[in-house]
Amino acid sequence: MPTATAYAAPSATGDLALTTIERREVGPHDVHIDIKFAGICHSDIHTVRGEWGPQQYPLAPGHEIAGIVTEVGSEVTKHKVGDRVGVGCMVNSCKECANCEAGEEQYCLNGNVGTYGSVDLDGTITQGGYSSDVVVNEDFVVSIPESLDLDVAAPLLCAGITTYSPLRHWGAGPGKKVAVVGLGGLGHMAVKLASAMGAEVTVLSQSLKKMEDGLKLGAKDYYATSDPATFEKLGGTFDLIINTVSASIDISAYLKLLALDGTLVNVGAPAEPLPVHAGALIGGRRSFAGSAIGGIRETQEMLNFCAEHGLGAEIEVIPAEKINEAYERVLASDARYRFVIDAATIA
Repeated sequence: MPTATAYAAPSATGDLALTTIERREVGPHDVHIDIKFAGICHSDIHTVRGEWGPQQYPLAPGHEIAGIVTEVGSEVTKHKVGDRVGVGCMVNSCKECANCEAGEEQYCLNGNVGTYGSVDLDGTITQGGYSSDVVVNEDFVVSIPESLDLDVAAPLLCAGITTYSPLRHWGAGPGKKVAVVGLGGLGHMAVKLASAMGAEVTVLSQSLKKMEDGLKLGAKDYYATSDPATFEKLGGTFDLIINTVSASIDISAYLKLLALDGTLVNVGAPAEPLPVHAGALIGGRRSFAGSAIGGIRETQEMLNFCAEHGLGAEIEVIPAEKINEAYERVLASDARYRFVIDAATIA
């Protein structure tokens, strides 16, 4: 089988290191992509460290991929050599269930195939974007508009769509008050997107240390959740709350910030359960929901929206040799706001 160079985790406790991984031959419906940039997502860390379940190693993570098409299969119609493309959190699905047919492949009833650490339809274990190149079914490759630089576009394939999808689904727009919990990789995109949609945006962060950033990104207000007065002042305020943090928080306290019929949507994925007091829901006909990325059609819609509004991720481009250092900085909340690997350094 063809091979690619990659940075992969040798175990749940080992540092990522340069290695060689296998890629499949380009099939009739496949696209071969020369990876230019790959974002680092907090979920990469959870996965390679076994916090979301056991993995097969070595494992190359990365599901925020931007690159150039270098080869297409004989029956490919959606992409051509030279196209600027992206790959997000999934690379296949059954394509036959009700959810897939509705364009919601992320909710495939038979389980979508993740970009890394998943069993693909051919029985192989998928390997992700911390690598030189990748082969992906054409149906799971999206086009990156010319006005978006590939480095700032890469994080949109996860952080962008993960926040865009619930904002669209729950109607963020003019006249709506939206709160974003956490100003990190996901949160900063939620602020940008909700603001561009016309909503009035408030950031709820543990401290005020990122307040200047939040306001520049488009937030109207910014509050510290470490201050109990915040929850007293903002009770019954928001139509929609997007919780982006991947840590356990007092969900019931945040639910009480919702207005009548408001919804709190969890897009962060902490390893611990999130208990909820029924009274926090019943008291205001409030809803507690979850949302996982978006389908391929909606991901393309998101990229087009970002191009139209001049939106990209706030990034720090790093060489591959600094991946392990970047992981520690992500865990220390020291990222402004997404690390992006320059794939040219994976060699």
